[in-house]
Amino acid sequence: MRGYLVCLALGFAIVVTASPRDTAPASTVATLKSPADFAGIADRDARSIALFTEAAKVLQDPRCLNCHPVTRSPTQGDDLHAHVPPIDATAGDHGPPGLACNTCHQSANVITHTGSSIASIPGHPLWGLAPVAFAWQGKSIGDICTQVKDPKRNGNRSLEKIHEHMAKDDLVGWAWHPGPGRKPAPGTQERFGELIAAWIDTGAACPK
Repeated sequence: MRGYLVCLALGFAIVVTASPRDTAPASTVATLKSPADFAGIADRDARSIALFTEAAKVLQDPRCLNCHPVTRSPTQGDDLHAHVPPIDATAGDHGPPGLACNTCHQSANVITHTGSSIASIPGHPLWGLAPVAFAWQGKSIGDICTQVKDPKRNGNRSLEKIHEHMAKDDLVGWAWHPGPGRKPAPGTQERFGELIAAWIDTGAACPK
C-alpha cells in the first residue's frame, strides 16, 4: 500500500487492481506498414532507410519518447510535458531514494480512482527510465538511427541484440498496452520487430 499512500498525497488515488491489457478502438489505432510494402524499392540502401523510417514511428511516439529523454527526467502525455512530480533518473535509472519510480508505478498498469485527472498509472516490474545510451527525445530520425546501431552509444549491443530488445522485450511491449487514457504506439510489437529485422537485413542504412 506504500505506493497508494504516496500517490494519494501527490494528488491522485489508485484502485489497487491491475488493469487488463487495453486495446484502443480500431478507429484510433495507428498502423505500421509491413516489410513487404517496401519490397518495390530496388535500391538496397533506400529500402533500408525507408524501413527504419517506418519503424521510427514507434521510436518517436510519445509512449516511447517519455521514457527516452536526453535530460534524464521523464516526461508525460502526448505533449511530452514535465513529469509530475519532478523526477531525476539518477545513476540507476529508477529515480531518487524515497521517490523511486516504483513508488507510484507498480508491477502492472493500475486504474486511478474515479474523478482523477488521469485514467491510469503505467506499470511494469522493471519500470524506469531508459538508460542514457537510449536517450533520444528531440533527436532526428537519422540521429536516432546512427545511435541505435553504434555499439559505442547503444550500450555495446550488436544489431541482433537491438532487434531482440525491440521485438521481444516485455517492457518495450508496454507501449502497445499503455493503460486507459493513452493511445498505444503504432502497429504492434510484432510488426515493429519485423521492420527492425528487415532494416538490419538490408544493411541497417540510416537517413541523413
